[in-house]
Amino acid sequence: MQRNRLLLIIVFFVLKANMSTALCQDSPGLVILHTNDMHSRLEGYAPTSNYTPLVTGNDITVGGFSRIATILKNEKSRSPSSTLIVDAGDFLMGTFFHYMEEYDPFQMALMKEMGYDFLALGNHEFDYGPRRLAAIINNSARDGDIPQLLLGNAVFDKKQESDDDLEKLLKEGVIKRSTIIEKNGIRIGLFSLMGSDADESAPYAAPVTFDKVTRSSRKIVKDLKNQGCDIIICLSHSGLETTGPDEWGGEDVKLAEKIDDIDIIISSHTHTRLEEPLLINNTLIVQTESYGHYVGRLEIVLSGGQAKLVDYKLIPVNDQVKGDPYVRAQILGQKSITSDKLFEVTGYRLDDKVVETVFELECDEYGGLSESNLGPLAADAVYEYVNEKSAAGADIGMVAAGVIRDGIKPGVQSVQDIFRVMSLGSGDDEVPGYPLARVYVNAKELKRIIEILLVAYKSSPSNYCYYSGLEVKYNPGKGLLRKIESISIKNEQGKLIPVDISRNNENLYSITANSYMLEFIGIIQKMTFGLIRVKPKDIKGIEIPDIKSAIIDFDTTGDSLQEGKEWIALVEYLMSMKDADNDGISDIEKRYAEPSLCLVPVE
Repeated sequence: MQRNRLLLIIVFFVLKANMSTALCQDSPGLVILHTNDMHSRLEGYAPTSNYTPLVTGNDITVGGFSRIATILKNEKSRSPSSTLIVDAGDFLMGTFFHYMEEYDPFQMALMKEMGYDFLALGNHEFDYGPRRLAAIINNSARDGDIPQLLLGNAVFDKKQESDDDLEKLLKEGVIKRSTIIEKNGIRIGLFSLMGSDADESAPYAAPVTFDKVTRSSRKIVKDLKNQGCDIIICLSHSGLETTGPDEWGGEDVKLAEKIDDIDIIISSHTHTRLEEPLLINNTLIVQTESYGHYVGRLEIVLSGGQAKLVDYKLIPVNDQVKGDPYVRAQILGQKSITSDKLFEVTGYRLDDKVVETVFELECDEYGGLSESNLGPLAADAVYEYVNEKSAAGADIGMVAAGVIRDGIKPGVQSVQDIFRVMSLGSGDDEVPGYPLARVYVNAKELKRIIEILLVAYKSSPSNYCYYSGLEVKYNPGKGLLRKIESISIKNEQGKLIPVDISRNNENLYSITANSYMLEFIGIIQKMTFGLIRVKPKDIKGIEIPDIKSAIIDFDTTGDSLQEGKEWIALVEYLMSMKDADNDGISDIEKRYAEPSLCLVPVE
């Protein structure tokens, strides 16, 4: 039986190889090299100090644009007239390199030099807001050639002016909703989409909104078909999710099911690694994980008017690949400029040593969130920083899984390694990162907030929260708003004191988190269809008009507001730890090797 089974497997692969060869001989082909969710990971990781891209076989770091450049060049050299290179969005925002885009645009021009033809705009490109994003694109295009940008389902506000510059770029063709090119005799239509989850993850895109993907894609696909496209490719910043063993769902699967004539979906947003393409309704779906771990290589041919798969593979971007010297030199030059700018505004340089660790710390947004040891550490860092640096302090520190963007690998960690952990956003100063904010709620509202967040992550894992300064005991078997048994908050001596969570308790409790995280108040109203409202207040109990008024001023003696940042809180917390091995570098405390539970399930 085993011998017969082995024979069948061999015959299958021989037939597949013969079919592929025949297709290549009979029909024109296309090679698509694709990436997604690279988040400005221009250098490999981690730690960055181990990254030596011009030498192979001497480090365990992965990723980095110089290595990616080598892969793209090598692959394109094999079939230059039939190779298309694309990225499906979130190429910016994630390291100190994105920080410099507003001052000295660099990355999009570099990606053009590396060979990229098209870039989709993802939700994190909108972290800058539409006006600042437009300025980055304008300056990038002014200083040099950039890849064609795609944004298929954006809706611009006719009354507000803050998105006018971005809309102008669309009218000028720097950004396009869709486009058509020819490769190897194939007429290819391309367009991009922003999915609903990505839309919800882009609060700073306003007043830009995003039309439903099915409605936009149906219109665009019809138009591309009418213009004689042989193949239609969608760069979809929407994503995938597992629904069971070897079963897939999510927005991109639904898109393929509902819209005919999309031949290929280059998926993104969910950081999913697909070892093999999904085939849904004659649509091939691929995704390469994130952060430049892999370059995807999809080879297809036209047969019977349809795109047929010839070959697919994920090419690892690791120490086996010797980086491109020119790209590496460009990155090092930009790194020097970035380090000088950062030192000017914070006193830190990119390669300053912060801490070392012998164990790994991680937080997987799409894995075991309750098993994270990094989430509790990040929450502790925010809690300690605000209580040490701000006069009013905070009762509770909160960090959402969605803002933790990287883990900490064993070794010596520099400032840029720690920044990658909490790298998102910007404030109203020159220091990158979301500013820390503080709101006050009563006991009833505090219970409601935690009750909702106990279940919110099931539909959106980024909403899973880590806490510091409190302990919550809850019964997971009970219904919505009935799970919490007790809440205790630490006093100044670090002792947990039970909170009266009845309606009679009118005391106010302060919560600190980044300003983006505190948008969870909107999530609560949405999840409960407006039945439950939480009114964030200031220290006097007066309802605050918007979250900007809750941003903490860490220097009340000055005329301007001095913002505090999550990543700086994490850097300072780690640097404050003891130097256990007396080598001049702090060591991460061993208690963080295992996850600590602030949310304690009880029966």
